[in-house]
This record gives sequence, structure tokens and C-alpha cells, in this order.
Amino acid sequence: MQNKVVVIGFGNVGTSYVFSLLFEASKVDEVVIIDTNKEKAEGEVMDLEHCLFLSKSKIKIRVGEYHDVSDAKIVIITAGFRQKANESRIALKDKNTEIVKNITRDVMKEGFKGIFIIATNPVDLMSKVVFKEANIEASKVIGTGTYLDTIRLRYLISEKLNVDIENIHAYVLGEHGDTSFIPYNNIKIGPLSIKNFLNYKELKEIDKKVKSLAYDIIKKKGFTNFGIGVCLVKITKAILENSNTVATVSCYNKENDIFISQLAIINKNGIQKIFKLELNKKDQELLNKSINFLKNE
Repeated sequence: MQNKVVVIGFGNVGTSYVFSLLFEASKVDEVVIIDTNKEKAEGEVMDLEHCLFLSKSKIKIRVGEYHDVSDAKIVIITAGFRQKANESRIALKDKNTEIVKNITRDVMKEGFKGIFIIATNPVDLMSKVVFKEANIEASKVIGTGTYLDTIRLRYLISEKLNVDIENIHAYVLGEHGDTSFIPYNNIKIGPLSIKNFLNYKELKEIDKKVKSLAYDIIKKKGFTNFGIGVCLVKITKAILENSNTVATVSCYNKENDIFISQLAIINKNGIQKIFKLELNKKDQELLNKSINFLKNE
């Protein structure tokens, strides 16, 4: 059986995802695009097809319809209104809820039995919308959550310390938004605590920059797309390669009936396991703040 991925919404994020996928060694055989602007989607596909020779990818790309999800392994939802300059992600809730609800209903009508990956903001709330509308196992709904925030955090620490990003173990948890937080005590450089390298003030400066980066990028270019596109590729590969990849993604918190970014293992089953990090009193308070914020939205 072929590994088919369906992308619903082919704007900046969707196109960046497919472009990035072409230059990654993956097990994806076919990508089907569904978009309300079919003509533009066809143009994007034509443009992307010209990359296939240079990328040496064997992926088939085409524009399709909802019936194409029936045998897909993954459906990726990127459709919806995007965040504007100085606008919080949560402000998109009302506009994007109906869009995501309708997409999920249309997908499930076709008998989809695979895994959803959601990138539409506010991603924690939209992941819950998909979960409730699809009425499937929570493990099969994955929001991109703070995956990109975590990559940004590691990048900034890497730049600051001149250390390979692969040796930096640091995480952004909670809401993918203004209540996200970084548990400083869990940051490691190799096996060593971050306290051996950076003081509290320096960590706070990095923390502040991580939270402002998306706003800064949107202010300058109007949207973010490349980073989240690559994160979508990594989640796709984790599922299709059954790699048990550890990542901070938005997954279901049954106790509070919300989706929130937690440290999780991703494999062919979707969310295989969620880790419970040991948090100090301050970090637990920050997590509770994020949980309460999402519960009240």
C-alpha cells in the first residue's frame, strides 16, 4: 500500500511543506493537494514538479478532491486565516474553527482512518476541534504545537554557545502562544545542566526572543512558512518511518480535556507516549497558567 499524504490548504505553509518534503529522504509516495483555489493549487503543483529532477524525489504530486483521503496515511490541515502583524494566534479562533470543523467532517465522510497533523492556528484549539469532530483516538491527532518554538530555542542557545544544535536538549511547553514556557531546569548541553553555561538573565533574554520571533517574522514578511514546513516534514517522517521521534507537539491532555504541547513519542500510531517532565514549583505554575488559559478559550 502506498504512503499517501493529503494536504488541505495550499498557501504558504502547505507549499513550504511539500517543497521541503521533496528534498528529504522520506517514505512518501504521493502528495495530494486540496484547496478552494484549485487553479492556484494546480499552478503551485506545476512549479513544484519542476523541482523533482534536481531533488531526485520520486514523489507524485497532484491536485485532488476529498475522496482522495479515503486511503491516505496522513491528512495535514494548514487551511485557515493566518496571523497578522501584532495579532495573537488566539485571535484566529472564531474565524478558523468553522473552517477546520467543515474540513474534518468532509474528511471523515470519506472513511479516513489515518493520522491528522494540524498546523492551523490557534493550533491547540484547532487540534481539539479535529479530535471532537472526527471522534477518533486522541493518538491520531497531532498539532504542530511548540515544535517550532523548541527548534528556535535550541537554535538561539546553539548560536549563543557555539555548540552543535544536536547536543542541545531544551523544550518549549504549554500553549503554542503567549503562555508557552521554557523549563530552564530541564535544559541540557550534552549531559550538563544549562546552569554551567548561561545565567538566569541570559536565559530570560533567550526566552523573550523565542516568544517574539514569530511576531518579528510576520511583521517583516507577513507570515511564517519555512520553519513550520520543515516541522511538518519531521512529523510526517516520524509517522511513516515508525521512528519513535521525541518532539514537543500538541497532543491530548485527558485530565483537562485540552490539546497542549507536551514531550511525546511519535511513530506509526501517532502519539505513542507522552512524557511527564519533572517540573519545579515555578514551572508547574506556568504550566497551570497555560492549561487554564486553553481551558477557558
